[in-house]
Amino acid sequence: MVLSGAAVLGASSFAQQQEAAVAANLRLDPKQRGHRIPVDFTGLSYEKAQMSDPAYFSGANMALVGMMRRLGPKGVLRIGGNTSEYCFWTPDMAPAEVAASMNQGAMGPDPGHKPAVDRKIAPLAVRNLRDFIDATGWTLIYGLNMGKGTAADAADEADYVMKTIGKDKLVAFQLCNEPDLFYRNGIRKQDYNAAQFNDEWKTFYDAIRARVPDAPFAGPDTAYGLEWMVPFADRFKDDVKFLSSHYYAEGPPTDPSMTIERLLRNPTLQKQFGGMQQVLEQTKLPFRLAETNSCYAAGRQGVSDTFASALWGADLMYQLAQAGGIGINFHGGGYGWYTPIAGTTQNGFVARPIYYGMLLFAQAGPGTLIDTKITGGAGAEAEPMQSAYGLVSDEGKVKLVVFNRDPAQGIRLSIDPGSKTERATALRLTAPRIEDTTDTTLGSAPVGASGEWAPLREEKLSISSGQVMLDLPAASAALVSFS
Repeated sequence: MVLSGAAVLGASSFAQQQEAAVAANLRLDPKQRGHRIPVDFTGLSYEKAQMSDPAYFSGANMALVGMMRRLGPKGVLRIGGNTSEYCFWTPDMAPAEVAASMNQGAMGPDPGHKPAVDRKIAPLAVRNLRDFIDATGWTLIYGLNMGKGTAADAADEADYVMKTIGKDKLVAFQLCNEPDLFYRNGIRKQDYNAAQFNDEWKTFYDAIRARVPDAPFAGPDTAYGLEWMVPFADRFKDDVKFLSSHYYAEGPPTDPSMTIERLLRNPTLQKQFGGMQQVLEQTKLPFRLAETNSCYAAGRQGVSDTFASALWGADLMYQLAQAGGIGINFHGGGYGWYTPIAGTTQNGFVARPIYYGMLLFAQAGPGTLIDTKITGGAGAEAEPMQSAYGLVSDEGKVKLVVFNRDPAQGIRLSIDPGSKTERATALRLTAPRIEDTTDTTLGSAPVGASGEWAPLREEKLSISSGQVMLDLPAASAALVSFS
């Protein structure tokens, strides 16, 4: 699948690249099926501290509702993040205090550099969250406070959430966020280990199940891989619906080597997925990437907020699906550098570049992955900068999503769809330059402030002797539909 690569960041016009494009072949085999992409694969993740403002996740926040609905009719909202250990269930909050908590504004991702501010979560926030979930059509992963809270309070909160959200909308409770990093904020001692965590988790689990017998759970929601996940899975495989952990491609943001080029090559991903697949094979439990994004500690300006993140994010979604993952939640909120949806209820919302990558995934839709191979090309490097994913939709339509993450070299693909094709169209994901933070489009169209979007251009591709021809400029992607 390796075609070419370049170390120099930049961009060229489509016309300029026609002559310089590298030729390659791409073959689809609809008969060779892989993993299925479920309808609720896509998700977003927010800090639980945002729940301290009951007006944010509310059915009245129609702009945010529209933004989420555009990403799919059945996504998963995850409430968690570093601040989940600093949020305390307060069922008896005084009416005046609840009123004062309204419309505080949006909260960005917590960088985790120091302990977060303690926040109170009122029942109104949960009731409004149910309205929000209903309006989006999505479901919910809800984080509880095991880090600084008590098992009794967690059980009380879980009981209210379960009754309010409903078991048809509540995917799972998660009892904490990144327990393997608790020592950094002093939540636990330096020598806190997986065995101690598992014992604590069991205490909270038992207390919640005593109050809410049918409460669903997931975990361990660790920052890293196998050292904590395998013991957790071995002990609780009969008690959780799925396993979860986090992944960030880069970090810290203060490191100057955390660049666009490094993000596009995603050097740590295969290690992460190798560990995930090992756990899947051992436990047979489903796996969800419950929190992810480009650069940990709230992102890196000039990398996380650029068009490069759109190509990286969408490609990550397909790599996870190809490896057998059941879903993904991109972390964000407020004006965080990597947030897919930036803004506030008061000032409005805007789709960041990574949102467009998620939108490309949404337009391809759910289905079953099929065998897809790229061959040929000149100037191949050790690491691929081009990738392609074929799928058969639930309606039986063959689709192809192809990425060219190379920032300087276009490719000319001759595509064998693997079956008789009379028509092929392309929907392009583009921006003027890979480092651009604005002007990203899908189908030549931007996303509106409430998620309004419709493609302005869907190209009809040429077909010759059963081969579909696609020119893919540097730093771009396309969704190809065959019929």
